[in-house]
Amino acid sequence: MTRKGQIRGKGYLLADPCFVLVLGGANMDIAARASHRLAAGESIPGRISCAPGGVARNAAENLARLGHETRFISVVGDDGYGRELLESTAAAGVDVSACLVQSGRSSSCYLSLHGADGEMAMAVNDMDLLDALTPTVLQTQTERLRRAAAVLLDCNLSPAVLEWLFAQSPPGPVFVDAVSAFKSARIRPWLARIHTLKVNRQEAAQLSGQGLTSLAKTRSAAAWFIRQGVQQVAISLGSDGVFWQAADGSHGVEPACAVPVINTTGAGDALLAGLLHAHLAGEPLAQAIRFASGCAALTLTSAAANHPSLSELTVRRLLAETRPEGGKPQAAPSARRGVGLAAKSAP
Repeated sequence: MTRKGQIRGKGYLLADPCFVLVLGGANMDIAARASHRLAAGESIPGRISCAPGGVARNAAENLARLGHETRFISVVGDDGYGRELLESTAAAGVDVSACLVQSGRSSSCYLSLHGADGEMAMAVNDMDLLDALTPTVLQTQTERLRRAAAVLLDCNLSPAVLEWLFAQSPPGPVFVDAVSAFKSARIRPWLARIHTLKVNRQEAAQLSGQGLTSLAKTRSAAAWFIRQGVQQVAISLGSDGVFWQAADGSHGVEPACAVPVINTTGAGDALLAGLLHAHLAGEPLAQAIRFASGCAALTLTSAAANHPSLSELTVRRLLAETRPEGGKPQAAPSARRGVGLAAKSAP
């Protein structure tokens, strides 16, 4: 049993489970996609869909599909949406037993409007319910936090909760999604505690105070994050791929995979989940970014925020089919254009 990792040494103590702890938003995504060009003040034909979403929830589902034991902490309302969120997340293999159900409250929702090309034009999020997740509520989860192999957070969490979480000094690496330019400021005091930070151009600009109008300025912003203590940073560049940099000075641009885009929601969440998966597998950041980009690209081909067939095998197969000429990630300073690799997902 010791060789199998089930016990530790001669004391016959049970080994710590190797699980990932995810904390953050869970909401229903209500998405409208126009079949014609959007026009202000006009009613445009199209399709409207409703599916489970939320940055942290999506990432948790992706991690479970990639084979990780995943435990999720969030808040849902005691309503039909809340029950669907918990049931669908659990069906994907995620432990949702620590999620809080708020009686008499409606579950969080995210309403987005997309053009005919699938790109989001605007969105409204109703996420106030997550404020019910307080440091007092989380006191019962300190043991999970201590034993997690890695922790993934999103900036939907309140500043008080983020402060409490980092005060616990979780031993595993902490991965963070900034969620939005508005909410990204919540993580600024804790940059030195973050192992891997995923941001888009707007979030990176908000945090660093630098406009990312060129590749050189993007590299400068990434270097700023490293100086603040972040170990690894991934900056989503949309159709230009992902700029990445590590604390050892290595950096580069991973081009976007050329895939047919059905829906951009959830691609960024898949990117972060892929980064965590590859990190736990011991891959260096350049390789991890490539795998994570494959996770994002596969998600772009799904109508839902999570691709139901996401797995290491399907991602490796997609990468083999879309690998740029030469077979290696492209290093900075040049970048190739692709198709919407790391599109912003719903909060």
